[in-house]
Amino acid sequence: QVQLVESGGGLVEPGGSLTLSCAASGRAFSSSYTMAWFRQSPGREREVVAAIFRSYGRSYYADSAKGRFTVSRDNAKNTATLHLTSLKPEDTAIYYCAADRQLILSQIATMTSYNYWGQGTQVTVSS
Repeated sequence: QVQLVESGGGLVEPGGSLTLSCAASGRAFSSSYTMAWFRQSPGREREVVAAIFRSYGRSYYADSAKGRFTVSRDNAKNTATLHLTSLKPEDTAIYYCAADRQLILSQIATMTSYNYWGQGTQVTVSS
């Protein structure tokens, strides 16, 4: 089993920045796992924001995240980080960390590709 715990959400003004963290634990977890960030706002489906592959760190970004968000991972600490900048009110959502082993690019954006999810952390962008 794998457990994921997010932290770092909060209230931020438009144009501000925020850093989210995801801590992974469990005997099954390893650097071979792909880690991703999804988000869901009221009335909308959960959507992928960014993902980072295995240990060599290749990353993927949704169009809405390109140029503003940065995903990274620390394999020694079993953590993934999503740094959010230039935040907009439409970025307001619950952000979820997800993970599963050795996903390929075509699987990244699909929720059902991931067996392990965190409980989510709220990000609110408002003045």
